[in-house]
Amino acid sequence: MTIDAKTPDEYIAKLPEERKGPVSQLRRTVRENLPIGFEECINYKMIGYVVPHTLYPKGYHCDPKLPLPFINIASQKSFVALYHSGIYADPALLDWFVGEYPKYVQTKLDMGKSCIRFKKMENIPFGLIAELCRKMNVEQWITLYEKSLKGSKK
Repeated sequence: MTIDAKTPDEYIAKLPEERKGPVSQLRRTVRENLPIGFEECINYKMIGYVVPHTLYPKGYHCDPKLPLPFINIASQKSFVALYHSGIYADPALLDWFVGEYPKYVQTKLDMGKSCIRFKKMENIPFGLIAELCRKMNVEQWITLYEKSLKGSKK
């Protein structure tokens, strides 16, 4: 499900009714808990939280014209997804999240490399997502991102 929107508010307005509340609450959770410095935008046709060029002029290595992505929220065909680049780049953060998840949700974690999928909206662990958002600030993300870039050029 691709939503063509220019702002996060427009993105949510275009969602099916049953997704508007959960995605709005997920957005609110991320916004209220992300450290200062990340900016909200539409990124890759999703709600995005990025390191702006004013803080990281190099931008995203895949396309330096784009700001460095960190978190995205998307309503897909059969699930809502939270994409968290820090989980992908930091094994300790991933281990923490995987260990904490069962304390919040009874169903099995459905996750890809950076994608956490929620098929049942009532199973979104907003408290855990809030904690996850507070775990990494802009400077830590930039350092980790640059370290992972150098590691991939071997």
